[in-house]
Amino acid sequence: MAGGGEKTPANSAPPRKERPHHGPGAYGRSWERQKQGACTLSPSASSKDSLQKLVRPVQPPKSVDSRTSLCSAGSVGSDSGAGPLDICMSGNGSFKLKPSLLEINRDKRRATEISKDVASSQHLRSGMVLLKRFIKPEDQVKIVKVCQQLGVGSGGFYRPGYRNGAKLRLWMMCLGKNWDPDSCSYGDARPFDGAQPPIIPEEFRKLVQDAIQASHDFLKQSIGAANAMEELPTVSPDICLVNFYNSSGGLGLHQDKDESKSSLDKGLPVVSFSIGDTTEFLYGDVRDEEKVSKVDLESGDVVIFGGKSRLIFHGVSNMKPKTAPSWLTDQTSLRPGRLNLTFRQY
Repeated sequence: MAGGGEKTPANSAPPRKERPHHGPGAYGRSWERQKQGACTLSPSASSKDSLQKLVRPVQPPKSVDSRTSLCSAGSVGSDSGAGPLDICMSGNGSFKLKPSLLEINRDKRRATEISKDVASSQHLRSGMVLLKRFIKPEDQVKIVKVCQQLGVGSGGFYRPGYRNGAKLRLWMMCLGKNWDPDSCSYGDARPFDGAQPPIIPEEFRKLVQDAIQASHDFLKQSIGAANAMEELPTVSPDICLVNFYNSSGGLGLHQDKDESKSSLDKGLPVVSFSIGDTTEFLYGDVRDEEKVSKVDLESGDVVIFGGKSRLIFHGVSNMKPKTAPSWLTDQTSLRPGRLNLTFRQY
């Protein structure tokens, strides 16, 4: 019969429909690319203050516990293929009612009053002082905005990572001089993209000098230090490392010892600003979390360590999410996490 084709016998099973075949075009090529891009760490890598060469991280990205020093065991590279991080969140279409200026100023006054109820300064150990809520609210806002502007430009925030694609949960930007995680040394440009670090803003330098002066006044008046400058020398910072930690970020115990021998011998201090969420700060004479002291650093706190404490081990442990002041996040849209600026003199 024309157009009828073959008939199927009544007692036969209907023809089986074949499932569509998902060949390399659907999944295979993507998986092959991942396998070809995979890279593993060499088992001969040293675990003592050594690093392999900088390389681009590969896909798929993996998370890694960032509670390790950037200059510790493992091969640290850079997420140089990604754009710089904007530490302030941009509008995503969601609507949020902004507080009025009256409400913001009220919260700032409340924060100032609260700060009077706690010790404004603490002598943590010889050569180490904590200035509680030392940075004024308006200066905290300015710091965030300046770091945001510098961070999205040339030499801005990038994410250090490992050669197998795993990335640390922190972003780094250098001011003044570049610190290279590969060689643990300073230079005039970043090796992976040639970008020169931005200069340290003058208003940042002034805040550092104000903090040093406040620490000297505290040491003289509170504990009767005969020579405050001997315990905690003055510093003229020409380097600032700016780290942004997300809500689950951290950094293991390490020493800041890559500055010049002269700077280290003189005990010229490191001055550290904390902005955003509260974090647990660890410090001690040995690299052992069971034997170190701990103190919470809140937004606006400044910790200074120099003199006999210049080479202490220190690190960041537990982050406390949603503890940043509301006036800070309302005025800056700072992402959840902690912005940390550490000043030192080479």
